[in-house]
Amino acid sequence: MSTGEPAARLAWFKSSYSGNEGGECLEVAAAPGAVLIRDSKAPARAQLTFRPSEWAAFVRHASGR
Repeated sequence: MSTGEPAARLAWFKSSYSGNEGGECLEVAAAPGAVLIRDSKAPARAQLTFRPSEWAAFVRHASGR
């Protein structure tokens, strides 16, 4: 799925639970019609792309709702 935006121009966000200690962390960015996930330690590497409905289902499941 193409987002139409280069990954470098997207606004990437980390969880508020993530510290600055360099631990394992993912970043999330919203693009038109897609949600992208990347490794915060290797932002230039490949990303996972999900449809917004898929990401919403994951978040619901992960939060136990």
